[in-house]
Amino acid sequence: MTDNALFDRLSVVRNRGRRAVENFLFDEVASRLADRLLDIKRAFPRALDFSGRGGLEKQLADAGVMTTRGIKSLYTIVAAAESPRPGTTVIGDTEALPVAPGQFDLAMSVMALHWANDLPGLLIQARRALKPDGLFLAAFLGGNTLFELRECLGAAEIDVAGGISPRVSPFVDLRDAGSLLQRAGFALPVADQDRIDVTYASPLALMHDLRAMGETNALVQRRKHFTSRTLFDRTSELYVQRYGKGGRISATFDVIYLAGWAPHESQQKPLRPGSATTPLAQALGTEEHSTGDKAGPNPSKKIS
Repeated sequence: MTDNALFDRLSVVRNRGRRAVENFLFDEVASRLADRLLDIKRAFPRALDFSGRGGLEKQLADAGVMTTRGIKSLYTIVAAAESPRPGTTVIGDTEALPVAPGQFDLAMSVMALHWANDLPGLLIQARRALKPDGLFLAAFLGGNTLFELRECLGAAEIDVAGGISPRVSPFVDLRDAGSLLQRAGFALPVADQDRIDVTYASPLALMHDLRAMGETNALVQRRKHFTSRTLFDRTSELYVQRYGKGGRISATFDVIYLAGWAPHESQQKPLRPGSATTPLAQALGTEEHSTGDKAGPNPSKKIS
């Protein structure tokens, strides 16, 4: 772990190793990513899953992606704490992909990139792992994810302890995510976002679910000592007051989707500025009119 690391990688791996087998959020996001892959009409014989947990092959198979997109082999990178899944599994660190360059037609990651200390570097690694014209697809938490919990935890900690400590991870926003794709050298980059709204019986039920999903605090700067029950009680009280409705509370998950291609000479390229040969008026089906003489100084206006 580097000195400027945001996340404690050992804690990330440990948290993810405690995850329950059933993970509704992972399953939902993986299913939506599989649907996007179905929209791309081409085959991907060799695929890489570096979500760090395995399980993506089930979602792809259930959606029919494995057969319709010609995936003959799916290589899965998991951390040592994860349980091996059927298929070809490689034990490794998803922040240092243990794969040779130019090996895959498709590289995917689901619900993992928001834990990366070096997201730009990891995207570069993903591009290098692809063959020319290979596809990269990813989905991860970003935007205003869990803003309700972040707000209530902060307010509760001010009330109880007189200050705020890091408890909820910072998230990448959609605009920055698109810029990172371009920075990593992907062609035809696309970034978009879905919002998944979930309701829970109580704030404690939400926190228990986050723990079961392996999404608990792994910030390097987090407080290492035991958190008092008073803080959680105050957080729950504020959460119900601000975001409770009909006896339940709401939680927001913003999921950012990334898509990009390893560069290849056959891909479409943007035209050079000023190289258009068709007037805009013709393309719009309207008449083009001169704007008249250039404006000169207005004698009625003076600048002093």
